[in-house]
Amino acid sequence: MKPLVAIVGRPNVGKSLLFNRLCGQRLSIVEDTPGVTRDRLYAKCEWRNRVFDIVDTGGIEPGTDDQILSFMREQAEIAIQAAAVIVLVCDIRTGVTAADQDVANLLLRARKPVILAVNKADSIGHEDPGLYEFYNLGLGDPIAISALHGHGTGDLLDACFEFFPPEEEEEEEDDVIRVAVIGKPNVGKSSLVNRILGEERVIVSNVAGTTRDAVDTEYENEKGKYLFIDTAGMRKKSRVDDRIERFSVLRATMAIERSHVCLILIDANEGVTEQDTKVAGLAHEAGKACVIVVNKWDAIEKDGKTMDRMRKEVMQSLSFMTYAPVIFISALTGQRVDRLFDLINYVNSQAATRISTGMLNSVLADATSRVQPPTDKGRRLKIYYMTQVGVRPPHFVCFCNDAKLFHFSYQRYLENQIRSTFGLEGTPVRLTIRQKGDKEG
Repeated sequence: MKPLVAIVGRPNVGKSLLFNRLCGQRLSIVEDTPGVTRDRLYAKCEWRNRVFDIVDTGGIEPGTDDQILSFMREQAEIAIQAAAVIVLVCDIRTGVTAADQDVANLLLRARKPVILAVNKADSIGHEDPGLYEFYNLGLGDPIAISALHGHGTGDLLDACFEFFPPEEEEEEEDDVIRVAVIGKPNVGKSSLVNRILGEERVIVSNVAGTTRDAVDTEYENEKGKYLFIDTAGMRKKSRVDDRIERFSVLRATMAIERSHVCLILIDANEGVTEQDTKVAGLAHEAGKACVIVVNKWDAIEKDGKTMDRMRKEVMQSLSFMTYAPVIFISALTGQRVDRLFDLINYVNSQAATRISTGMLNSVLADATSRVQPPTDKGRRLKIYYMTQVGVRPPHFVCFCNDAKLFHFSYQRYLENQIRSTFGLEGTPVRLTIRQKGDKEG
C-alpha cells in the first residue's frame, strides 16, 4: 500500500489550495466559503522518487451541530485513522485559535506523526514572528508555507517523507478496474458505494448534492480489484448557478474520463428523466463501457411484468445506448448488488476486445452481400476493407471509394453486424470512414 498523507485543519485555512499545490492538479474545489470541501479527496503525489497518496479532508469543526459540518468531521476522522502522516494546516494571519487547539488535541490523541504547516506566510526573506505562537499547540516545529505561492512546500514534503514506512515492492495497478458511479443528485450513488464497501466512506444524507466532489475508494474481492469513483450528482444547467455546483459537473466529467466503466444510476421511482439522458450521454460520448443500474427497486410495487416494462422504458429513453446491460438493484437492502461485479468485469473486457482484420473482413463481406451498400446518382459505395485501430472503446476504420456515399444508416447496420458477431456488449463502438487516398492515422 502507498503511504497516505492526510491534510486536516479547521475550515478556510487553505487545505484545498495546499492539496492542489502538492498534487499539481486542480482537483479540490477552492472557494472562500467555509465548508466547501465536503468530502475526502484523494490524489497521487510523488516526492523524492516515492509515490504516495494525499487526502484533502473537509475542515474539522470540533463542536458543531450543523449536519453537514459534523459529517465532514467524521470523514476527516476516518482519513486520520488511515493516514501514515497527518499535516495540520493553520493560518498565520489569524494566529492560534481555540478551534486549532481543539483539532491539535484530537490529533495528539490519534498517536500518529503530525506535521504542523502554518499557511499564508506569503512574504519571502524574513521569518514572521507570528510563527512562534504555534509552538503552543504542542506539535513540534511549525513549518511556514504559502500554498498560494508554493514556498515551504518542499520542506513540508521532506518532513512527511521522514515518516513514510520502508518502501516495499509496489503492486502494479494495471489490473484495477476504475468504476465511476454517475447519475443525477439523490439517486443513491454514495449509498451504493457504501453498501459495496461496508463502511461509511462517502457522505450519505438526504440533502441533495451532499457529495460535491469525486471521491476515490479502492476495493478488492474474489472477483477482482476496483477503484470506485463516487461523483457529485449532475444537476440541470439552470440549477448550476452556484459556482460550487459548476465545479462538480466538471469533476463528474473528469471522473468519467478517468474511469474504465461507468455505472449509470437511475431512480426506479422516477424512471428515466431528461437529466439521466444527459448523464448517460456524457459516458457514451466519452466511449466508456457502461452498465445501467436502476436503483431503489425495493421501493417499487411489482407484478410479474414490472421489470420487463421498466427495461423497455429504459431502452426507449436511452435509445443511443441499447448496448448497455440493465440491472435492477437496491443499495438500501443490498438486493443484486453482488451481481454488479460480474457485469463490471464483463463490460470492461468487452471494451478491451480486439478483433483480427481477417475476421472483420469476413463479417464485412457477409454484411455487404446481404444488404447492398447504398448508391447515389448511379455511384455505388464500395467498401475495400475494415480494420480495428483501438480499444476502450473498440474503434474500427472502414476504407471506401467515397465517404459521402457512406450513409449513417449503413454505418449503423455494419455496427449491428459487428455486435451480433462479436458481442461487444456494454461498450460503445466507434466507426471512422476513410476515403481511399485519405491519410491513415
